[in-house]
Amino acid sequence: MLGSPAGPTRRILKSKIHRATVTHADLDYEGSLSIDTDLMRLADIVPYEEVHVWNVTRGTRLTTYAIEAEAGTGVLCVNGAAAHLTGPGDLVIIATYVDMAEIPVGYAPLVVRVNARNRALPDRAEEVTAVGRDPKPSRP
Repeated sequence: MLGSPAGPTRRILKSKIHRATVTHADLDYEGSLSIDTDLMRLADIVPYEEVHVWNVTRGTRLTTYAIEAEAGTGVLCVNGAAAHLTGPGDLVIIATYVDMAEIPVGYAPLVVRVNARNRALPDRAEEVTAVGRDPKPSRP
């Protein structure tokens, strides 16, 4: 557990984009993960936020930060050295975390499920509730 003035905290899964398809890889870019701005909004990811990328296809994992790609394009571009670990066509899970001193009853992370073109499946994205997240998220 991590400490804070309010007491110990726990790092909890905040949100994830589930089984997205990598569309581009740019080895020569400085770093980061470019994500369609619409997906970032749905998954509550802000520019420069730390993201974990779990590659379902290759079994690799990496940590970087998110930057915005054009909205509505479905772009998911792995930039910089991470392009050695993930390439176009790979299926990935993109996750974010938050530190919490207290976890609200019924808390669940926000899960955005996408199709093969990285478009959110409208009936599968859970919504934020008054106590945190939807207490009954769909599970893989």
